[in-house]
Amino acid sequence: MGLFDGATGDGDRFFAMLVQQAGFALGAVRALETVLDGVDAAAVSRMRAVADESAELRRVLVDELHKTFVTPIDREDIFNLAQSYHGMVKYALTTLEEMQILAVAADGPIRRMVALVREQAEELDHAIRRLAKNPRVAGDHANAVHAKEVEVERVYRAAIRDLFAHASDPKALPEIFYRREVYRHISNMSDRADYAATVLGMIVMKLA
Repeated sequence: MGLFDGATGDGDRFFAMLVQQAGFALGAVRALETVLDGVDAAAVSRMRAVADESAELRRVLVDELHKTFVTPIDREDIFNLAQSYHGMVKYALTTLEEMQILAVAADGPIRRMVALVREQAEELDHAIRRLAKNPRVAGDHANAVHAKEVEVERVYRAAIRDLFAHASDPKALPEIFYRREVYRHISNMSDRADYAATVLGMIVMKLA
């Protein structure tokens, strides 16, 4: 029997929901990357629908945790993974919303950070799919997420520095602050991915 197998099927059920939650995160970041050069109300609406589905799945998963006495891995780890994956979806949505509302066009730092977060989401998707049968491989994917988060923060700090290096014109300040908000949402999305990787690392450690 595998890690997520159980007499009642509870393990399989939780594992399937986590895989689906990771899929929502990956799909949201991929969708964000696809529409960066054409953010409009329709793109925001589509992302909001994904966020609603992700939120509903998270609610179901939490409800199942309340009803299940024995879980295949620590219930706190299941909860935190689901929260982190959903957090990535939420920040993909708020990034699009900010870009539309504040009329912020994609630039080099935005494209680079989103590409890196998409790579984080891909690694997290691989990790949760490998966790049951190959936990050490899952751990390798989680470690890759940490490395990419460092790169996101490097791009983020450089972008903020460059923004305020051109802040001498008061008329440019609104655009500077709007753009900084978009940068911050993407950085926060990366942080959620990094936390999910930390939780996965703790799970792997417990299984070793």
